Amino acid sequence: MINANLIVIGAGPAGYTVAAERANAGEKVILIDYAFPGGTCLNRGCIPTKCLAASAEVMLTASEAASFGISVGEVKVDYPAVVKRMETIVEGLRENVRSTIAPCKFVWGQARILPDGTVGIGDEVYSAPKVLIATGSRPAALPIPGEELTINSDGVLQLESLPASMAIIGAGVIGLEFASIMAAFGVEVTVIEYLKEVLPPFDKEVAKRLRTMLTRRGIKFILGAAVTSVSQESDSLKKVTYAGKNGDESVIAEQVVMAVGRRPVVPEGLAEAGIEVDRRGYIVTDNAMRTTRPGFYAVGDCNGKLQLAHAATAQAHVALGADVDLNAIPAAVFTYPEAAMVGLTTEQAEKSGIAFRSAKALYAANGKAQAAGQADGMLKILYAADTRRIIGCHIVGAHAADLIQEAATAIVANLTIDDLTVRTVHSHPTLSEIFTSIK
Repeated sequence: MINANLIVIGAGPAGYTVAAERANAGEKVILIDYAFPGGTCLNRGCIPTKCLAASAEVMLTASEAASFGISVGEVKVDYPAVVKRMETIVEGLRENVRSTIAPCKFVWGQARILPDGTVGIGDEVYSAPKVLIATGSRPAALPIPGEELTINSDGVLQLESLPASMAIIGAGVIGLEFASIMAAFGVEVTVIEYLKEVLPPFDKEVAKRLRTMLTRRGIKFILGAAVTSVSQESDSLKKVTYAGKNGDESVIAEQVVMAVGRRPVVPEGLAEAGIEVDRRGYIVTDNAMRTTRPGFYAVGDCNGKLQLAHAATAQAHVALGADVDLNAIPAAVFTYPEAAMVGLTTEQAEKSGIAFRSAKALYAANGKAQAAGQADGMLKILYAADTRRIIGCHIVGAHAADLIQEAATAIVANLTIDDLTVRTVHSHPTLSEIFTSIK
């Protein structure tokens, strides 16, 4: 048996970050994974998708060059070159992660939890007073006929060429990001969503505005539609059948993407070790990320609390004793334009019974946004009616993912709307000035 101070199962953002921190502090740390270090985020999620999104944004900007008085000629996408750039960036970051985790003992393999609370990999057994499970998630799929004809987010990242058309099942973050990317590259995109609006976790007003903006870019949305099957229409085309407002209808596309969320990945042996999972397969934890077995913690996608890479890292720090405010975790959608949120949505605030008010500002009133040709967007702040403390912020527009951090800091610091919009001086001309123009 090999003993350590800490065992971390899963080398994604949460796992490798805290493993390296503890190892650098002098602890003996065993880090376990069966794939490339960096987890889904680096290898099959956040980073490669953002590489594609960056190329897509350059494509759109170049296409609009004439409106800035710049002549660039015909704008074409070289998709193999786009993919090559993505792969180069990912591999470079993988090397950075390998360097980061060098102080840890990295063990390659599938971990299983043994009944006595030790961790097994092959014939070897490892033991530590603290075990952190950070095993992440994998793409989910609808159990419908023809599901095998679809590709998931992993499959989209593996495409070597662009299809002429694409049907995306699901209008969550993943579905909208790929819709935005592919539409920029000239793919005919249709998004089919079961719910009545896109981005279910987001403020409905912001979600609707983003959908409208994406529709203007040529993306077609079919809402309130339950996909019932996927079938082969011809050698190169597939048919997605759905139950819509007018009965059964269908969409024909060259490629069909299943983007209906993710499901947890957990080690074997949880039940035998006394670690509870819920009916959806997520590991049950308390607010300190403790599982039902003492000494075992679960963070990130595998506990189902919030499926974001930075949320996983924050939870890992909480599990190891850090004071982190998990109530103000920002989320972003890297479409063009971006959308971002932190804190409560209007719907959540109304449901909770909190007396609140909202204030808004439009990008169109911001000089920097006008100068940059990015005047389509909106900022919305929710604040308590009595204390005026900020309880939520929602942005759709250029650099929303960056701007939202200012509101996140304000929420953690218990600032009022006046602290953020009046007492804090914002430099001019910047997009951040939009905070000072709310009404």
